[in-house]
Amino acid sequence: MPPTQSESVIKNIIREIEQEFYFDMNYTNREEFIEEHHRILESKLDFVTREITDNRACAQKELESLYRKIVSYVLLRTGVGSPTDIKIVREATAALQSVFPQAELGTFLSLSKKDKELQLKELSMIVTGIRLFNRETGKGGEGIEFLPDILHEAIPATAQHIDSQLQIAQDQAYRYTAILEKVTNNPLLSVELKPYMLKELLYNVRQYEIFLKIILSEIITCAQEVKLMTKQLGALLEQLKMNVSSKTAIPTSQVFPIFIALSHLWIGFQDETVLIGILSNLTTNLERFLGTHEILFPEEAIQDLLREVTVKTDMYRLKEHMEERVHLVDFRKQEWLFPETTANFDKLLIQYRGFCGYTLATTDGLLLPGNPAIGILKHKEKYYTFNSRSAAYSFAENPEHYINLITEKAKKNAELIQLLELHQQFETLIPCSEIKVITKHIKPITKSETGTQTDTHILPPTIVRSYDWNEWELRRKAIKLANLRQKVTHSVQTDLSHMRRENYSQVYPTRNAATQSMREGSTAVPRPQIYIAGLRGGQTKTTYGVKVNLTRAVDET
Repeated sequence: MPPTQSESVIKNIIREIEQEFYFDMNYTNREEFIEEHHRILESKLDFVTREITDNRACAQKELESLYRKIVSYVLLRTGVGSPTDIKIVREATAALQSVFPQAELGTFLSLSKKDKELQLKELSMIVTGIRLFNRETGKGGEGIEFLPDILHEAIPATAQHIDSQLQIAQDQAYRYTAILEKVTNNPLLSVELKPYMLKELLYNVRQYEIFLKIILSEIITCAQEVKLMTKQLGALLEQLKMNVSSKTAIPTSQVFPIFIALSHLWIGFQDETVLIGILSNLTTNLERFLGTHEILFPEEAIQDLLREVTVKTDMYRLKEHMEERVHLVDFRKQEWLFPETTANFDKLLIQYRGFCGYTLATTDGLLLPGNPAIGILKHKEKYYTFNSRSAAYSFAENPEHYINLITEKAKKNAELIQLLELHQQFETLIPCSEIKVITKHIKPITKSETGTQTDTHILPPTIVRSYDWNEWELRRKAIKLANLRQKVTHSVQTDLSHMRRENYSQVYPTRNAATQSMREGSTAVPRPQIYIAGLRGGQTKTTYGVKVNLTRAVDET
């Protein structure tokens, strides 16, 4: 084979794997698309939100600046006008002042941060609802594009483009399949044609077809959602017109919920617009992965190979063997499912994306759509379809043999793993879209350094200033609440207590008494008082002492 053809085949295989990888990394279900869009929107509003919630304005100019920031926040959050357009800003300011005057900024600033964020979101909803209603009545709505009309034009155009691309891909797949069937029946032709190149192109275009069908189903879901929301939008606007036209003063409890519901619907329209844009870009980017079809097999070569060959569509193949059905008596040990005997028959998860497993295994990778009407084989809780009754019989005789052949084929052709959904046979290969829900697959062990930071105050303070631990203080508060000083005690009589008096008894506590067991006594004796006189004598005379006893008698004491 010339080097150019070899390089082209390798490039085509790489492009197909790139196509599968690109779709797997960029596509997810509509709920996750919308959730990611809202997350990005919230991250863009974080700075403006913090400027408002952390504001401590006191002066008049600061309050006016804060009010202008709230108006900008309302416009940025709802996306119904540019905050740099003076007309839009004036209209949004007037709508905001009707529900949140600037005089209430003091009350707003006294709220906690969480309550401020909730009130900002609620104000955004109400102001958006007011502006949408003003647009409907012709009194405002500057800069608001009517999304339902835009979607009613964009969705059919996008669906038509995808449908045309799908038709082209299917026509190519039908022609490649017809040529490969011809080569299978004529071994001499396979030597000249090199069928493996054609099979790679078939895998490429079949994978592209599957991706387009997935995107088209999402577009159809968008169309259904838009149709439903358009009806709800009209009903809400009519309800508002009736409430406003019949009354001069309208309670906020009646109109605010309608404004909020109107805003929620408008956000739904915005989500569908974003989703349509994402799916359109996804379709456009998939086209570049189609490979080198024209280089390997130009249109002239394809037409030469299609001579005396009938190109069969998938629908034609289903109708061709519609009357052939598996007879249960031929396989009593196998379980077969049929449309008329199986509930939710069309929702069964068919293996190999609905392609015939027997043809895939015996023809070295030829893809032929299976026909569920022939019968679905249930083997080890998995379901298999076949393109003919003979193929079903051959596969049912030894299912494990053919399953192993297909697995070995996928090992040599890695692009078949995604195309035929063979991830369960290769446990370490998991589609990115299924990583969040699959927990039983083997995952490589990875290590990384991580760090954590504990916030000082995660939750807002919950100090109750009115709390009092003192029991007597609580009693005083209870007396004040009851206001017993100005109340009168009332009594009632019953049949049993009528004309009967109440008996009272008085119990006196015991009197304190004391007893004396012994008496203390004391005696006093005379105190001796004896003096000696004459001790101080002169120099010439002899000293003579005189003793004087002055002690009192005992009876005198």
